[in-house]
Amino acid sequence: MPQDEIQLVAPEVTLETPRLLLEPLTPAHAPALYEQLQDERLYQFIPQNPPASPQALEERHVALSSRRSPDGREAWLNWVVRERRSGDYVGTLEATVQGDMLAFIAYMVFVQYQRRGFAAEACERLLWHLFEDYRMSIIAAEIDTRNVASIALVESLGFLRVAFLEDADQFKGSSSDEYRYELGESVWREGHARS
Repeated sequence: MPQDEIQLVAPEVTLETPRLLLEPLTPAHAPALYEQLQDERLYQFIPQNPPASPQALEERHVALSSRRSPDGREAWLNWVVRERRSGDYVGTLEATVQGDMLAFIAYMVFVQYQRRGFAAEACERLLWHLFEDYRMSIIAAEIDTRNVASIALVESLGFLRVAFLEDADQFKGSSSDEYRYELGESVWREGHARS
C-alpha cells in the first residue's frame, strides 16, 4: 500500500444501534433502494438527481464499494440504514475520510421514515466510529442554508456553524448557499462520554 493511501478500519462490519443496523453498501443493495431513491423530495437541497435506472444505481454502488477514492487518499464509507424491527431500509449514510484527520458526513432518510429520529441515531453511531476507530480530529457537514431539518440535526449532535459559503453550488436552476458545520473530537468527548 502506498504511504499516502488511507487505511480502512473494519470497512465491511455492520455498525449497530438500538433500533438500526448500518450495513456497508454493496451493489446487492441497489434493487432494494432504487424505488425509495426515486422520490424527488430527497433531492431538494442537494445537486444529485434520482438514479436514472436500477443498473445506474448498481454501477454507482460498485464504484463506492471499493471504499476508497481512485487515488487511495480518501476512504469512501457508505452504509445502508436498516430498521431492526421491520427490516426496512430507511436511508443511507456516508463519510468521506481524508488523510488530514478530517471527515465529511452526509445522510439521507427516505421520506416515509423521516421524523422518527433515525438520522440522529445513525449519525451518532457514525460519529463514534469516526472518532474512535478512524481517530478523526474534526468531522464536518456542509448543508444548504434552506435545509432546516438537517441544520437542526447537526446542531443537536453538537456541531457548530463555522462558515457561510455564498453561491456554494448551482443546481436545479438556482444558487445554493451553504453552512459549514464542524464537530471537534474534544467537544464530542465532553458531550458524549460513554458510561
